[in-house]
This record gives sequence, C-alpha cells and structure tokens, in this order.
Amino acid sequence: MPSTIVLNSSNIVGTGNNTFEYKFPSSVSFPNHEIAVESINLPYSWRNISASLGNNVFSYQWYGSSGLVTYTVLIPDGLYELKHVNALLQNEMIKNGTYLINSSGKYIYYAEFMVNPQSYTFDINVFPIPTAAQFNSGGAAQPTVGNTTEFNGYSVPVANTKSGTAVWVGFHSANFTPNIQISSTNTFYKIIGFAAGFETGLNVGTNINRTSSSTSAPIIQPNANVYLSMSNIDNQYANPSSIIHSVVVNTGFGEVILDRPNEAYFNSLINGSYNQLRCQFLGSDFSALNILDPDIVIVLLIREKNEK
Repeated sequence: MPSTIVLNSSNIVGTGNNTFEYKFPSSVSFPNHEIAVESINLPYSWRNISASLGNNVFSYQWYGSSGLVTYTVLIPDGLYELKHVNALLQNEMIKNGTYLINSSGKYIYYAEFMVNPQSYTFDINVFPIPTAAQFNSGGAAQPTVGNTTEFNGYSVPVANTKSGTAVWVGFHSANFTPNIQISSTNTFYKIIGFAAGFETGLNVGTNINRTSSSTSAPIIQPNANVYLSMSNIDNQYANPSSIIHSVVVNTGFGEVILDRPNEAYFNSLINGSYNQLRCQFLGSDFSALNILDPDIVIVLLIREKNEK
C-alpha cells in the first residue's frame, strides 16, 4: 500500500511560498520506488501583473497647450482584469489633467480599454479631443460611451490636492486622439494581445473615433497553469524532467484551487538514499512562482514499483 507524505506551510523554505522540503527522520533508501500527487490545496494568490514579471508599464501621449507630453502608467503589483487596467488609466488621466467634465459632473475620458467578447479581443478606443474653439462654442463633439454629443455645460478640471486631480493641460490647435503606447521593452503587450511597440496614433487633424483590436489572444493571466516540480524524479517525458504535475486555475482570485486527480500518475524516483524531498511550484516559464498565501497543502504517495 502506498505511503502518504503531507506537506504544508510548515515545510515552506525560502521566499515566495513556492518551495517545500520534507525531511525524513533519517536517510531513506528508494531502490525501486515511484511517487505521485494525490491532492493539492492551493490558494489562487499570485499576481498577473508585476514589476518582477516585467509587464506593468504602458504610456499615453497627449497634446496640451505647452505641446506634446508623454505620461507613463505604472501598474502596481497585483491581479488585474482589463476593467481594472482601464480604471488605472482613468485614474492617471485624472492626476494628469487629461479629461473633461460634462454638464452632469461626470468625468469624460478620451481613451479606454474594453473587452470585446464577440470577437474575442481586447479593444483600445480613442476619441478626438476638441479644440478650444469647439469647446467654447459648445459645438458638436464626437459621441463617446456615456457622453453627450455637444459641449454645452462642459467644464475643464481644476487642481485639487485633496482628490489628487490636476489642472486641465490646455487645448491643442487641432483635434487629436490620445496616443496609447504599448512598449516593446516590457511584456504588457502580451497581457492585452497587441504587438510589441503598438501605438494608436495621435491622428492630428481628424475628428473620428478609432478602435484598435488585439491581434493575438490576450494572456491576461500568464500563469493560468502552474507546474509542480519534484527533486529526485526521473520523468523522461517531461521538460524539465522534474515536472510531476500541473495545476489549472479554475477558481476566482483568493479562493482555493482543489486539485484531486481521478487517478494517481506515478513517476519514478531516481534510485538512491535521501534525507529529504523537495518540491516547487513553477510558472508557465518554469521560473519559481511567487505565491502570496502560504496556506498550501500537498499530499504525495510513494510506493514500490511492483506495488499496486
């Protein structure tokens, strides 16, 4: 009958809550043994956007009265959906004074990230910013989501240190759209499915709404599949050869992934004597996964190869 080994938070070593060591009371000989995962309880608690992942920066350009300015949007480490990235963009526009206010007091933004479920894409929508003459005359504006179609009653933002809003940056002499820039020096482009170095363009002198759609499948969670690597494993069919199991994210952030294989898939232990077993959770790129919640339980089975 297989022997059971249980690893939990008390077995964690190092940082990142990803590496576990099980120490035997004394050296144990495994001349003809194999090991399998019986179950894993793993809190879904790793970030999809962070500085360490190198995917947390994009920028946008805007013409103010003093000329063209590039604003960098730095995304704090965390787990995000596209709606959260859009909210961060809007918050940066508030801090930079690159928005308007309609007659109802609603903030009007001229760029947005949107999910398009019909086409399985992420979209970037940009809208033309009015000139001073158009704004002051209350003339027609290109309609945007939730906006009115004219500037009557519109106002420009003023600085407010309590709310963090900045003064309006001023009008340009011609219509333009904010230029969303997806850098080629980090991997944020993979998150939203656009080409590295993509830009929506300033489109100076045009008064047309523009939509750009992702050209590849967005990878909003780079580590939707997590690997369990085990020391002393001889898995000739895996690369790396230490991979013993994979865990698929099938729950919401902060909830526990309950992985219970229908059948135990045994892998050969390398013949020898050991005083410990070591396992580690890896991301899709096979680097150590930084897990926030240490409340993890791994149950392993060890048996002799001729034992069923």
